[in-house]
Amino acid sequence: MRRDDIRNIAIIAHVDHGKTTLVDALLRQSGQFRESQLVGECILDSNDLERERGITILAKNISVTYQGVKINIIDTPGHADFGGEVERVLRMADGALILVDAFEGPRPQTRFVLTKALEVGLKPIVVVNKVDRPDCRPEDVLLETLHLMDELGADNALEIPYIFASGRSGFASHDPEERGGTIQPLLDLVVNEIPGPVADPDGPFQVMVTTLVWSEYVGRIAVGRIMSGSVVPGQRVAVIDRDGQQTNGVVEGVELFDKLGRVKADRAGAGDIVALVGLPGAEIGDTVCDPAQPVPLPRIEVDEPTLSMVFTINSSPLSGQSGKFLTSRHLRDRLQRELESNVALRVSEADGRDAFKVSGRGLLHLSILIETMRREGYELSVGKPEVIRKQIDGKWHEPFELLEIDVPSGDVGSVMELVTARRGQLIEMQAGSGTHTHLQFSIPARGLIGLRTRLLNATRGEAVIHHRFDAYKVLDGELPRRKNGVLVSQVAGKSTGYALWKLQERAELFVGPGEDVYEGMIVGENSRENDLVVNPVREKKLTNVRAAGSDDNIMLEPPREMTLERALEYIEADEYVEVTPTAIRLRKIWLTENERKRNVRKTG
Repeated sequence: MRRDDIRNIAIIAHVDHGKTTLVDALLRQSGQFRESQLVGECILDSNDLERERGITILAKNISVTYQGVKINIIDTPGHADFGGEVERVLRMADGALILVDAFEGPRPQTRFVLTKALEVGLKPIVVVNKVDRPDCRPEDVLLETLHLMDELGADNALEIPYIFASGRSGFASHDPEERGGTIQPLLDLVVNEIPGPVADPDGPFQVMVTTLVWSEYVGRIAVGRIMSGSVVPGQRVAVIDRDGQQTNGVVEGVELFDKLGRVKADRAGAGDIVALVGLPGAEIGDTVCDPAQPVPLPRIEVDEPTLSMVFTINSSPLSGQSGKFLTSRHLRDRLQRELESNVALRVSEADGRDAFKVSGRGLLHLSILIETMRREGYELSVGKPEVIRKQIDGKWHEPFELLEIDVPSGDVGSVMELVTARRGQLIEMQAGSGTHTHLQFSIPARGLIGLRTRLLNATRGEAVIHHRFDAYKVLDGELPRRKNGVLVSQVAGKSTGYALWKLQERAELFVGPGEDVYEGMIVGENSRENDLVVNPVREKKLTNVRAAGSDDNIMLEPPREMTLERALEYIEADEYVEVTPTAIRLRKIWLTENERKRNVRKTG
């Protein structure tokens, strides 16, 4: 039987197509909140990183009530690197709102999330969002989306319900020309078209853990949708892990999602999305069930990581000045804790006791983890990102990605040159909207490392770049290395304006005057391809003799700002990014020049 009093929906789309803004409109017009409860925009982007970057990183659960029906809404990330978040929460839903930008149309992540939604049998509703854009083309975008659904094997693609909306302006309509009204037509469509959850209230209790929440007061909270049966506080349950091992426990508390939070409940039944308190050993993918009938549900399967890097302790002379967690034990415990909720992450011991190989979906996936750890007070060193290769039928294969670029027509040549130099092959080229051209490439994943910055520089920031994982293909040839060498400090101390003034004639600097440097730290980029050992702390010799023109004005150019992503893209295999709560520095793995020479002889 199906429950008519609940609708469980996920909102999925490509990055920046307006998922969280649409949720804002649903919350504001639901009539369940005071104005003071909904402050600002992107209400569900609750952590600092999400607000700073303007993207959703973690999936969120909320609920609103409309015409007596409780609608559980799951807001999901739009970036391909956080696909693991999407894959693990889709099983809680019965339907999905597929958001598509009324100008951009379906993008790479749209295809990815659609594929995952159709795999688990969700009922889709197409929402053509941002129809109040002056350059929108809503009807063309709708046809493109329905065609994509048909291509992906959706049943009766032309009969899939759709609606036109603007999350920012807060209206939805079946008329693409409408530019006003409320969001109510979308809520009506959800209630009428999305089926209620299949419920077996009399069956044995079963729930799949899809999310873990941590509370300082009660510890770990397991979140999932009840597939059958019911649960009450104090009920005895069994937790079945990935190896089929059964652990018995007691549910200390039952909570249901209500508005922006959770409320305690005396009972939760089949079809409800529930939070269970008191199961410290539960992991994502585990089944919580009746110990008398312990039947596990099929585990969540997520795509494998494609990129890895080495995390190790910060061994620089400046370590320990700003961080609280410095040792390999701290690092190991933090990474193990991340594995509990980040299903797309993999961690293993690397060479040496103090190093760990951390694998994820992409550079953004791993850099968000590093940035989070940095803000929590961790200090660490991170190595060059490397793609994960596989041996298939006796041949080495590597991950390839589909790269889509919208670029001004005058810059097509520069873009083609940059991408093809990194083993990219042009698949499709077509005239886009206005003066832009749409290019689609197949490119090795390692070719994407550092490419975004170069493309944006070549197009003066006008290129729009998206990519998604395609498949593993036979290993391609070598890629060009970084063209320029680096300036490496040979001494420790504070950098001086006089020394940097002399160095900037032959290099672009990464540090300014008065900054702490140490032997082996990278202080700039050489104008030639070789590394250069320099003295950035040298001071001007002072004498009591003065001559005309000897006191030149020191004019320093601003140093290049190295963000975490830029630093990870920039480094080579013999370099680390040193990450602390207050600084991001580049360094050589071997700090002294003698160690570097000895290591070159040993490896080469």
